[in-house]
Amino acid sequence: MEYDNDNIDLNKIYTYIELPDNQAGRFDNSGISHFKSKVGNGEFLRECNNCGMKKSI
Repeated sequence: MEYDNDNIDLNKIYTYIELPDNQAGRFDNSGISHFKSKVGNGEFLRECNNCGMKKSI
């Protein structure tokens, strides 16, 4: 799925279903695989260390 990186809202938590990774394990906005992760309420959340983009897996 290709999309315009300028339209990514870094304040929003995206779901993996609505915005899957173009390259597995890497954030599409920054292209890196370094992220903080936490688990809570039955949800795995990862946040990019570089750009701050968040995804719920």
